[in-house]
Amino acid sequence: MRRRTLLAAPLALPFAAEAQQWPTRPIRMIVPYAPGATGDIGGRLYGEELGKALGQTVVVDNKTGAGGTIAMAELARAAPDGYTLGVIAQGLLVYNLGLYKTPGYDPFKDLIVLSINFSVANVLIVHPSNPAKTVADVVEQARAKKGDFTFSSGGVGTSHHMSGVLLEMRSGVKMTHVPYRATPAGIQAVANGEVAMGMYNMPTVVGLIKAGKLKAIAVTGERRSEQLPELPTMIEQGFKDFVVDTWLGFGAPAGLPPALVTRLNAEFNRITEEPGMRKKMLDQGMNIWPARSSEEATKFVRQDTDFWLPIIKESGATAE
Repeated sequence: MRRRTLLAAPLALPFAAEAQQWPTRPIRMIVPYAPGATGDIGGRLYGEELGKALGQTVVVDNKTGAGGTIAMAELARAAPDGYTLGVIAQGLLVYNLGLYKTPGYDPFKDLIVLSINFSVANVLIVHPSNPAKTVADVVEQARAKKGDFTFSSGGVGTSHHMSGVLLEMRSGVKMTHVPYRATPAGIQAVANGEVAMGMYNMPTVVGLIKAGKLKAIAVTGERRSEQLPELPTMIEQGFKDFVVDTWLGFGAPAGLPPALVTRLNAEFNRITEEPGMRKKMLDQGMNIWPARSSEEATKFVRQDTDFWLPIIKESGATAE
């Protein structure tokens, strides 16, 4: 046994040395969203700051499609050497487990949750010409159309999709989900009147709302948003169990050396606390989360999975 240990030790030295020298080349950041989506905005903000801290370029690689499963499967297959990271989110690590029979990855076996850093509430939006003033008005419109009332999303398994599913469950009305390949296209469908409504992340719609190109009905957070303080929450409008505050953070392939897990967790948490970064995030409508270790973040994801999977199962929502 001692002989085996002595033989194995030299094999580990090159990798340990490489981990200590990391990074010596650019880092790839897989973003499972199209440019302009909340995950893309956050990924680029953090990627730029991480690159400055590490002295290497962080290259954003947008990989869209299939509810983010393509991107997450690619992240899971990457070498666990610290040169491939990815934006993770509630839809990718939680919703997809209930929506897809075979998502192509296991969040708890194939990936490491490095950190959870921020979240965003959604906004229920309709076309400016829509006379609805409250969520109850929108629900009545949906009830009158008996299933033909449409809502868009940036893809199956996104928080936009699950917000619509939750509204169906909480109101008892049936709607038709119209998924788009990317968030901007789904939002544009509401602005063009192609679909009746949508429920999108605050950073992606606040500008269009203020410009009068979209009409906001409610926000899905526990409290009102600083960006639209006059906009009531779903809870204020009578939907007591309706809170969607989508968390986002960063992940890596399973097998990443513990030293790099600790280093990256510390870097992402440090970036979050920088005054300039906090201002950028708040201006975008992002809610800043307190620092968590990788272990604490993973525990939170498991708890969130236990909460959402029964809801998804009860709704009957699926994805292929």
